[in-house]
Amino acid sequence: MGKIIAVANQKGGVGKTTSTINLSAALAMKGMKVLVVDCDPQGNATSGIGIEKKQIENSVYELIIGECEIKDCICQSQVENLRVIPSTVNLAGAEIELIGMNEKEYIMKETLKQIKDDYDYIMIDCPPSLNILTVNALTAADTVLVPIQCEFYALEGLSQLIHTIDLVKARLNTQLVIDGIVFTMYDGRTNLSIQVVENVKANLQQHIYRTVIPRNVRLAEAPSYGMPICLYDSKSSGAEAYNKLAEEIIVRDKKRKRAVKTEK
Repeated sequence: MGKIIAVANQKGGVGKTTSTINLSAALAMKGMKVLVVDCDPQGNATSGIGIEKKQIENSVYELIIGECEIKDCICQSQVENLRVIPSTVNLAGAEIELIGMNEKEYIMKETLKQIKDDYDYIMIDCPPSLNILTVNALTAADTVLVPIQCEFYALEGLSQLIHTIDLVKARLNTQLVIDGIVFTMYDGRTNLSIQVVENVKANLQQHIYRTVIPRNVRLAEAPSYGMPICLYDSKSSGAEAYNKLAEEIIVRDKKRKRAVKTEK
């Protein structure tokens, strides 16, 4: 059975979509079957993976409001094992469409349940806000991956995100856990980046991935060419970092599965 990871942080500009695209591609390059679900109306994960928005017939929006089946939404990307359920600007109107709908928080969960066994990882790129789309993603997810930018206000709003995750866990998804925190836009030459990492480690009782994502020009350029970094520049420090993060996640998940089998 696949693992559903919601990549979430209501603070914009923290490398959330960049992490979704490049971690998914890195996992796929390692032979994992991966599906990216773009739940952000901006559709940056869709275009960043190379899906042409003008050619999209069915997206997350049509799926959520029940106008199509999930199999009709899935697009193949340039990476062999990586598929995408794309997003368009129409998704911005989803909240209004869902007003009054029964159990609207469970739509994504019930939909992804149909294809969960077909993938090793399903990555949901959440919008930079705590709206109904984010709640849907958290209700559907097994775990949450939280990217944090190495800047002065890194912890700002993080307590609100954790509070929201706790509420979703209490009321909608009892199995939900924070998978871990990954630092992005790290610059080892500055005291600030080092201080932010130490500050977060001291204040949060959460798993923090050893791999940090560096501030990297090639990583910033890749989305404008519609390519994950592993295709745009596989030798860059950004590509190497996401490759290491993918390895870390795979190894950690294998250990978890072995531990569960041992307990049984």
